[in-house]
Amino acid sequence: MTNEKRIVVVGTGSIGKRHARLLVERADISVELCDPDLKALKEATNEIGNLRQHISFKEMIETKPDMVLIASPHKFHVPQTIQALNNGAHVLCEKPMGDSLESAKSILKAKIASNQILSYGFSNHFHPGILKIKKIIENGELGEILYAHFHVGTYGTLVNSLSRYQSKIDSAILMDYAHQPDLLFWMLGKIPSGVYAAAGTGMNLELRSSPNALTLILDYETPLTSSIHLNYLQYPDRYHYEFIGDKGWIYLDLISNIISIGNRKEKKTTQEQLKFDRDGIYIAEHQAFFDAILGKRLPESPAEEALQSMIVLEAAIQSWKTKRRVTVNQFYSK
Repeated sequence: MTNEKRIVVVGTGSIGKRHARLLVERADISVELCDPDLKALKEATNEIGNLRQHISFKEMIETKPDMVLIASPHKFHVPQTIQALNNGAHVLCEKPMGDSLESAKSILKAKIASNQILSYGFSNHFHPGILKIKKIIENGELGEILYAHFHVGTYGTLVNSLSRYQSKIDSAILMDYAHQPDLLFWMLGKIPSGVYAAAGTGMNLELRSSPNALTLILDYETPLTSSIHLNYLQYPDRYHYEFIGDKGWIYLDLISNIISIGNRKEKKTTQEQLKFDRDGIYIAEHQAFFDAILGKRLPESPAEEALQSMIVLEAAIQSWKTKRRVTVNQFYSK
């Protein structure tokens, strides 16, 4: 990246401000902000510095920025991504792809017609603990993986949400944590056959979502099964991943950043305290995006791969509402 290419961060909520704050530290790009909320723009510039501002996405994109980083509410991800691609901008869009599978699929046509880079913000691909687990699995150290479990309990997400949209949109918790089905696919390389979801909504909390507790069971053509539990109840937050194979198991606590590895043959468990800097995973994500633009690598999370998580989410929503297992093959033919 040379000659200060322009990048516009769209959306100045907590994640947009984090992206902008880290991007302004680079000397090779010029950072701008876009948000229709003047108060949010003012707060962002107070925190980050006096940057060029836009209140209209349409007018901003007509100025032909080189890159757009979309961190706006989910419902804007698809139209803003398509408009940005059509106007010649490279796009890094926060997860999820969109607010529905149908809308997300419409991005593929725009991407095919564009010569621009499009990648999605599954930042946990750059988490040192997750990268370590992925390498251990690929090296066969756990043997055949038979079960994987992800647990995310975070009332803190509702506390930090500026718009409180989770109380107004059904299944917001699934879209907020599209990371989880994406990581299962990225780490194991397997597409589930079916999804079953059960959920509940508790009303005795100041901040609520519908549902605010949900569990997915995913089955596969192989002996593998996996589960994803999400809740907007636990506070302080609880966040951990576990993979179990026929040679061993691995458990990562993403709050303490302690990774535990069980070895079946040696009958022992080892632990390691990981060094973790949350800003670091976003810095790495930005660099991967810029390197893809320069042709040094492929996009980390291209649209075709990001779509896998949207398919699982759609199946989960249908399962939750119909109280039955939903197959995923049907969503590939539509």
